[in-house]
Amino acid sequence: MSNGYKDLKNRTAEFGGKEDNDGIIRCDACPVLCRIKPGKSGACARYANDDGVLIRCDNLLLTQRAIQNEDALVPFADSEWDGHPLRPADTFVTGVGAGTTYPDYKPAPFIVSAQHDDVDTVTVVTEGIFSYCGIKLKIDTDRHLGTETSAVYCQGEQVGHVTTAEYGSQMLSLGGVHHLTGGERKEGRITCETLLALCNKEAVDLQIEGGSQVIVQAGKAPIVNGVEEQRMRVGCGSATIGIFADQWYGHVDEVIVVDDHITGQLSEHQAGKCLGIVPTGIRLIGNKSTPGRYFKVANPGVGWGGTDISDPLTVLQTINPKVAWPGMRILLTSTTGEDAFYCVLNEALEPVEAKMPTAVAAVVDRIGENCEPSLCSVLFMAGAGGSLRAGITRNPIQLTHSVAKSQSRITMAGAPVYIYPGGGITVMVDILKMPENSFGYVPTPAIVAPMEFTMPITLYEQLEGHMDSIIPVEEVIRQLSDEARIENWHEDNPWPFDD
Repeated sequence: MSNGYKDLKNRTAEFGGKEDNDGIIRCDACPVLCRIKPGKSGACARYANDDGVLIRCDNLLLTQRAIQNEDALVPFADSEWDGHPLRPADTFVTGVGAGTTYPDYKPAPFIVSAQHDDVDTVTVVTEGIFSYCGIKLKIDTDRHLGTETSAVYCQGEQVGHVTTAEYGSQMLSLGGVHHLTGGERKEGRITCETLLALCNKEAVDLQIEGGSQVIVQAGKAPIVNGVEEQRMRVGCGSATIGIFADQWYGHVDEVIVVDDHITGQLSEHQAGKCLGIVPTGIRLIGNKSTPGRYFKVANPGVGWGGTDISDPLTVLQTINPKVAWPGMRILLTSTTGEDAFYCVLNEALEPVEAKMPTAVAAVVDRIGENCEPSLCSVLFMAGAGGSLRAGITRNPIQLTHSVAKSQSRITMAGAPVYIYPGGGITVMVDILKMPENSFGYVPTPAIVAPMEFTMPITLYEQLEGHMDSIIPVEEVIRQLSDEARIENWHEDNPWPFDD
């Protein structure tokens, strides 16, 4: 190629693939070492034999952000314009479709130089092969999905477990090296398929041991036991009392917000005391914590407030006839407002269902208004190990230290990542911030995920990076723009070269 740069279109042939006499290519892009016949693809479907040449089946992804200065002249690569309006200063080369560094000694597939704000930068672009990876699945719902540490199954194989619940969300931990490689072959295969589907924003059907069947998909509402969830709780039972106490004042005498964790009672709650609400003589079942706050009013379930309750009156343990009075107005509601029951005590101090007053119904509706939509969030988590780091630098510990000091910026298909503290390079990313079909797999089994490391070129040299493999972004555009997958930059993501 001109300017002395290597032929990027044939980079797969350069990095891996040895042809036998019968035209079969042995691909060394991963430890499986597939022998690929002419016209066929490997087990991962990412590499194929094109008439004796190892080629990548999916194209490199280039992202283009909007012009930052509408009055500025648009610089193009120093060649005849081929019709692709890619601007080097606003183009980011992602790891999607880039290829991997296996075996470890090879430089990353793309080491791209660019200038931003008068700073010479390098972005090392690769796809990591991750055995040490998994998903943290956040499911916004009050429904009880399963007891903590219960096994999570997909297609009959364990792929993870239930972990600690968070405020209004049930949390699952899926994948991990022990499920991918530590069990039977089928377990590893199904685990890999599950992770890949979720990371590529597909729906997956999970069964929780002793609990619920739930269909999950990133950015979609969970479907629990065949019913699509609608709302995430506004707060626990106690918090709901505190938020809406003054709006109920004068319209009801007692409010009970049923919750699996902390059930609230207005007349005993500090919010009710401050408003001057008088005692009602109602004692709830369960363990009383502090005034107006009860634990364990029921077992966990898919009923009211994440309990197994379908009849809310079962939370009433006693009604003290010395304190309660006929005509006392009682509202029972869940933490989402989806379930609500209004009753009045008769002369025998028995609760009798009555029509809910408009003012009371309005506050129940307000609870629902303050509940966010129930969603599933898929957070991919992985540890960047040997082959990936060796593709960046000849001395990987220096890269690890530069990441820990925030000197090198990591992105995944351009999306920002959270970097865990402590040793190593452990990252977590929200897959909704990534382009479609960013993930692949190899049948070792392991997940293949894009990753980019951006830093000043001076730092890259200090890290003993592969300086001889640096290619200007203009050259990447000139050679590959006609066959690359080109998408707009995700505007919610920070530009990797800022700051």
